Amino acid sequence: MLYLAGFEGLLPRDKYDIKKVEKLKKLDRNIVESLLPELLVFIQDTNWPVAPGVLEILLTFPKEIVPYVQDVLASDDDNWKWFILHFLVIELPVESRMQFTAYLSRVAETPTANELAEELDEIAKEILATL
Repeated sequence: MLYLAGFEGLLPRDKYDIKKVEKLKKLDRNIVESLLPELLVFIQDTNWPVAPGVLEILLTFPKEIVPYVQDVLASDDDNWKWFILHFLVIELPVESRMQFTAYLSRVAETPTANELAEELDEIAKEILATL
């Protein structure tokens, strides 16, 4: 895992561990920043109880989160991409959203069958219209 040794106990144990999310909000930014890739996992479904709190944390790292979001967007998990685009990317400042222009343009113009099924082309167009 990518996080710093010794900090794994700071992550939520599961999608119901709201208490750990609240503790994360109070930690030093440098510690939380080291956990960003793992925190993204907790927004694979924004219906999970931990998701709103995790999103709140992630949005406080608009520049730092970009490479980790790009990793998700490069994956095959189109459902996760839907949540990432709808609840995280669209809420980032313009400077951060611009980092996803190439991906968003490709999905808006030439979506795969799976991307069409998840309606990623629609959210991509919506985000592009805000740039």
